[in-house]
Amino acid sequence: MLGQQFYHETMRKVVVAFGTMFNNINIVRTNSSGVTVQSMKVPLAYGPKQKFLTRLREDPTLTKKVALTLPRIGFEIAGISYDQSRKLNSIQKLKKTNSSTDGKTLSSQYMPVPYNMDFEMVVMAKNSDDALQIVEQILPFFQPDYTITLNDNTAMGTTRDVPIILNSVTYADEYDGSFEDRRVLTYTLSFTSKFYLYGPVTDQKVIKRVQVDQYTDVQVNAPKREQRYSVTPNPVGSSAPSSDDDNFGFNEEVSFFEDAKNYDESSGTDTDDA
Repeated sequence: MLGQQFYHETMRKVVVAFGTMFNNINIVRTNSSGVTVQSMKVPLAYGPKQKFLTRLREDPTLTKKVALTLPRIGFEIAGISYDQSRKLNSIQKLKKTNSSTDGKTLSSQYMPVPYNMDFEMVVMAKNSDDALQIVEQILPFFQPDYTITLNDNTAMGTTRDVPIILNSVTYADEYDGSFEDRRVLTYTLSFTSKFYLYGPVTDQKVIKRVQVDQYTDVQVNAPKREQRYSVTPNPVGSSAPSSDDDNFGFNEEVSFFEDAKNYDESSGTDTDDA
């Protein structure tokens, strides 16, 4: 079972969607009269907090013109864990008709598996007002979660709501040190996204006839068949529906038999009319 290649890019989509939520945050700086003197978009990047702090401290002599522009936002994956509380029925399947085969084949996929992805986002600024502006544009939307709709399974054409939960907010003001050290205000926000991972997709032909034979006993050599129940599409040449609105009916046929002499066990056909 393992080793079958498939990739739905689900986790990648979760990471991209999480970063996109904070990709359009702006701050405004004003003078003592309340007049706007500067407006800027806060840069966003994927990377650990230690990486950005190292870049801030790599110029102790202040000889470089630019070490790292503040404020800025960085985030990274902090962990991935299985969420048993959202487990679905593992034997059920998602199904979709293949439009490329005119409804003659059906794609199926077992129910997805619930996982949680933890994110750690860091807001860094050199003055308190910039940091507070950024944090205040984020916190009101989380109570404590914010739900996004994600096209997480393009193979089956499904979308799912993914809640992003704000777990905690911590604050640090790194002002200790020599006069050459830069002051860094850091807000660390911890998030958890609840998403699902999907397995491989299997293609199979569409079932167009169902037949059930009922017997009065379980004799091995000559069981007596009493009834046959069969179901076929109406019209017979119908293909599997591509959507809920594109549907068709069914023909149901019930045949009764008085004894087993009318049934050929080897060929599975009737020799006489019922």
